Amino acid sequence: MEPIKLKELKRFEGADVELAITDKEGGEQAPSIRKTIKYVLMCPDGTHVRFYFDKNKFLAVPVSSEFGGTEEELMAYDAVSGLSYSVKMKR
Repeated sequence: MEPIKLKELKRFEGADVELAITDKEGGEQAPSIRKTIKYVLMCPDGTHVRFYFDKNKFLAVPVSSEFGGTEEELMAYDAVSGLSYSVKMKR
């Protein structure tokens, strides 16, 4: 995995995606959800990338995470919190 490049994440704008957040120990987790990403922006202090679903609701992924995946799926792991994030395009 490698550092995040915001420009590369713009490919998710307008896409229907399935989002999932899991912890490293496989403990309790929220079910995955389907959303449409309206836009992707850096938060004002530059610590998180925000995937907006509407004007006020978003998923924030720390930029310190290790990022990887494919053209249609983003995987991110935040070692500090032990959380893994998955953003997968749906057709």
